[in-house]
Amino acid sequence: MAPSPSSGIELTVYAAASLKGVLARAEAAYEAANAGVTLTISTDSSAALATQIELGAPADVFLSADTKNPHALAAAGLTDGDPVAFAGNELTIIVPAANPARIITPADLAGEGVRIIAAGDEVPITRYAERLVANLASLDGYPADFGARYAANIVSREDNVKAVVAKVQLGEGDAGIVYRTDAAAADGLVVVDVPAGANVPATYSGVVVGASRHPEAARAFLGWLAGPGGQAILVELGFGPPPS
Repeated sequence: MAPSPSSGIELTVYAAASLKGVLARAEAAYEAANAGVTLTISTDSSAALATQIELGAPADVFLSADTKNPHALAAAGLTDGDPVAFAGNELTIIVPAANPARIITPADLAGEGVRIIAAGDEVPITRYAERLVANLASLDGYPADFGARYAANIVSREDNVKAVVAKVQLGEGDAGIVYRTDAAAADGLVVVDVPAGANVPATYSGVVVGASRHPEAARAFLGWLAGPGGQAILVELGFGPPPS
């Protein structure tokens, strides 16, 4: 267990939307083990949260679904120390339970009339999804223009991955590429498996914000999340260790 910081500390944690379930559990566990420390969790797209921190938002810890955003903050001199990789994830394809577009394999994402729900250009899931689509396009049985046909089928771009899941659940789209953990945590969906060799590992990393009022306590929490206490919760909810 990490050493308990002094009492009466409130830490504001900005975190990727896909970490919402993990942090609900982590909040209770960490506060129980560290008397006097209170966590306030705010989740959204990693890119949106990084922008808020750049603009001076009062966060203590930033937990991102990628390494790009924390490293960009560090390069700008807005962090206290280097980013720490703390979790890994993979991608999958979700479709509504009724599967009206009859999507059976990833190749079907290029089908005429398929409505794909995606996220905004700066959201980490979008960059991972673009790499996945490129990997799939190189496989036997996929059309040479698979990537272009997939892109043409995108009908909306959401603020974060949770919003992608919600729209597919509601049947407002036929499919979406999301993190494996988000698919496992959602009802009313069917998962379409991605070939293992084409999947894209996602690395989650965190950093202490340079403007934190409680840098020592923030470092203690980030260390706990990357250590056995936090890892136990991450693994239970389907995350893996950071890709090597």
